[in-house]
Amino acid sequence: MAAVLLAMMIPLTACMNEQAPDNTRKAGMNKQVTLSLRHTQIKETTKTRLQILENVVKKTEDENPGLTFQLEGIDEIVNRDQKLKAEMIAGNPPDIFEVFGGSDLNLYVKAGRMLDLTPIIDELGIRDKFASLDEFTIDGKVYGLPYGGYSEAIFYNKDIFNELQIAIPKTWNELLAAADRIKAAGYTPFGLAAKDGWVNGMLWNTIMERNVGIDALNKVVTGETKWTDPDFIRGFKNYAELVNNDYFTKGALGLPYTDQGAQLLSGKAAMVFTGTWDASRFTGEEAGSMQGKIGYFAFPSIPGGKGDQTSINASYSNGFGFSANMDPDQIEAAKTFIANFYTEAVQKETLVKAQVLPSMKLSDLSGIDPLTAEILQVMSSATSSWKAYDSIVTPAVGSDINIGLQELIGKVNTPEAVAQEIQKSQDKANASH
Repeated sequence: MAAVLLAMMIPLTACMNEQAPDNTRKAGMNKQVTLSLRHTQIKETTKTRLQILENVVKKTEDENPGLTFQLEGIDEIVNRDQKLKAEMIAGNPPDIFEVFGGSDLNLYVKAGRMLDLTPIIDELGIRDKFASLDEFTIDGKVYGLPYGGYSEAIFYNKDIFNELQIAIPKTWNELLAAADRIKAAGYTPFGLAAKDGWVNGMLWNTIMERNVGIDALNKVVTGETKWTDPDFIRGFKNYAELVNNDYFTKGALGLPYTDQGAQLLSGKAAMVFTGTWDASRFTGEEAGSMQGKIGYFAFPSIPGGKGDQTSINASYSNGFGFSANMDPDQIEAAKTFIANFYTEAVQKETLVKAQVLPSMKLSDLSGIDPLTAEILQVMSSATSSWKAYDSIVTPAVGSDINIGLQELIGKVNTPEAVAQEIQKSQDKANASH
């Protein structure tokens, strides 16, 4: 993917100068402008987020006669791994689209496909209102805007923990002891649905960070560290220990992601390691009698690990990108969308109604539900945060990591062998840059 996109790079300086926002244009001009907008809010659990997006689109259309948005909903995995990549290669992405920051965005920027949003957010005065634009910033320029943040840690069934008199684990050994007690009581310690490889990467990512530290993870792309180094091997072994102790759901490799949260809500699983984007499931109608009985705690420390033992995987990597193909009128229309979507009011509504952590700084946190309050407390207690592995490595390496984890879950490969295969993939990726 990197080779194809880089090969298609073209000088866009003159083109981008022509497309720079004309600050003399005023919102509300009667121009016939159409913008395509692709989102991934197609699931039952994201219907509130879709409604908020649709409300912003309608407001923007009402304020700008002649402006029409064409919304397209698509599965997030299909969008990220298939459709958007193909469109970027062909040079015909939608005008506005959901995109991941980090390694994905880097490829698209190098290929000249992304609109530089720096002058727009400076004009609108919102650059400093974001919690972090790091994953969308390349060489000082901003090429996307996060619509929410996330953290990844352990959601748990408070009733089961109370029944078994289990305290929140603070160390790896305490976590193993808790899992043994949960398993002996007939529950699944960790609910897991491993059919989609990225799901397995969440828990593994935190275990690996505890062992090696985020600096070492970042350095795999420069060759300064290797997946086969002793500390990395220990990370793979720790993950395999959870597998070999049968702490995960039986038959997990055949289960789709949606089943993972269902295992927690049904009372079958005591814990799931997932992202805070699932909080809406655990507080909404689907939770039923489990409403108010789901908690959230940070992954415990691993003795001897070289990472920050009270850190958390938290970032702002999900956002909207904008095509460099847009003409000046479309760019001006897109600016009005940005002005309406990226406001404190919309961010607060998304936090309260959809439990999506805000990407912008909020002055008012009133009205949030108890689980969201727990999440924010866990995040504020973390000593540092770091971005996920698939924002560091190339998509190809990320895919091989996911495959390797599935091999560990299926007990068909060893930690050492999986590490060697991933390192081969990493070497290939590093050689191409």
